Amino acid sequence: MAGIDARALRVAWTVFLFALLLAVLYYIRDILVLFAVSIFVAYILSPLVDGIERFGPTKRRGLALAIVYVLVIGLLVLFGFELIPTLAAQAMSLLTHLPQLVSGEKLNNIPLPHFLEPLRAQVITAMTREAKNLESSVVPFLQRAGAQILSGLSVILPVILVPILAFFFLKDARSIRDSVLCLLSGEYRRTAEGIIDGIHVVLRNYIRALVLLAAASFCAWAIFLSAMRYPYELLLAGLAALLEFIPVIGPAVALVIMSIVVLVTGTGGLLWIVVFWGCFRVFQDYVLSPYLMSSGIELHPLLVLFGVLAGEALAGIPGLFFSVPVLAILRVIYNHLRDASMRRELAPHTIEP
Repeated sequence: MAGIDARALRVAWTVFLFALLLAVLYYIRDILVLFAVSIFVAYILSPLVDGIERFGPTKRRGLALAIVYVLVIGLLVLFGFELIPTLAAQAMSLLTHLPQLVSGEKLNNIPLPHFLEPLRAQVITAMTREAKNLESSVVPFLQRAGAQILSGLSVILPVILVPILAFFFLKDARSIRDSVLCLLSGEYRRTAEGIIDGIHVVLRNYIRALVLLAAASFCAWAIFLSAMRYPYELLLAGLAALLEFIPVIGPAVALVIMSIVVLVTGTGGLLWIVVFWGCFRVFQDYVLSPYLMSSGIELHPLLVLFGVLAGEALAGIPGLFFSVPVLAILRVIYNHLRDASMRRELAPHTIEP
């Protein structure tokens, strides 16, 4: 067409398609999070399914999936009746008693650095004011949350869909991979196969390592807090295990929360909390984590911290959990595309024997 540069038109069309893709991803972000959680669950259950399929009498994947789901549901029911009521009771007790604990005389005995000692009165006044606000709002909040959980399909529907989607991912992942690769040929097929296999290895190692790290954190903190007779031991241990899924920031937030609970309850022993946290982080970060993630995530700590903060700013809580896997996937894609580009550049210079 006269007056229009063909190259500029192709660039504008590419930019438009890319912007359209980003807009579509933004509008379906809730669905993407649901699928991401389902993939997470599928990777957790995958070792059990593969083991039963490999060593089972029939070697049928559908039967192995059914056995794993029955075992998991049975374990959840068995431990749920024992663990969930205790966690719920401790959470309710902490939420209902925290305003009185914060507004009590125990605040005067909390140790502060010497440079903050002149501000103790202002700090106590502010915490007392916030405690009164919390006391007036915590009960209505719990009532509204209970009503939403009981009557809202937005909460029940993901709980139903996640195991169903995880079942299909576990059952048909191999056929989905083969179907995608059949659409390509030559160098494109080789590159796509490398990207898919690389993403699979990274996600498998990372998710399994995270689950084991969270389980180790829960067991260690539950044993330590119970042995030291700290209050809300199971609740705090569960919180530490959950925050283990947030790299770098999560363990530090767990320490802050435990310190605040110990200070306001007046149980003492804050130094032991800090010492145990430091010793456990050394073991977790320099012994257990490198062993579990030896062939998994290879990202610089600064990039991980940036990803966590950027993920929280872009997607809130889901962004905190999925920021590091997304960075690792982008790294795998970049490496394979770079290798494919180098192969194309070297191909004309190779001499057939």
